[in-house]
Amino acid sequence: MERIQRAKAQGATVHLGGEKYGTQGYWVKPTVITNTHTGMDIVEAEMFGPVAVIIKFEDEDNVLELANDSPYGLAASFFTKDLTRSIKVANKLQAGTVWVNCMNELYPGVPYGGFKQSGVGRECGQYALDTCVVHILSHRVRDLSGH
Repeated sequence: MERIQRAKAQGATVHLGGEKYGTQGYWVKPTVITNTHTGMDIVEAEMFGPVAVIIKFEDEDNVLELANDSPYGLAASFFTKDLTRSIKVANKLQAGTVWVNCMNELYPGVPYGGFKQSGVGRECGQYALDTCVVHILSHRVRDLSGH
């Protein structure tokens, strides 16, 4: 709630939601915020919740610069009708997961994680299992050898 209030004080417009949901916990009603720009906490922070922050952009290069100019990179999503452009843009986004024309579609066999300060590597899938097995075996070998 504090970030939403601070965004409003900085000139952002809350079009939907922006209020607390329920009487317990830190639940927020689904929220849509516009009139935002880089430098605002609501734009810069890694938020987990139903809060959509809308930022205007001029072109593809500008939107990629805005999206990648963050210390975080857990996930990104965008919507387009142009398949060729979607592949090009998805490959340039610095995010662990990039969704095109959808959001929050996760598959357990695919590694999941973020870039930069979002997460610590990849989870799920065979890659994670292989990493765990190698880590466990290396500790057992050390234990058996006395080192």
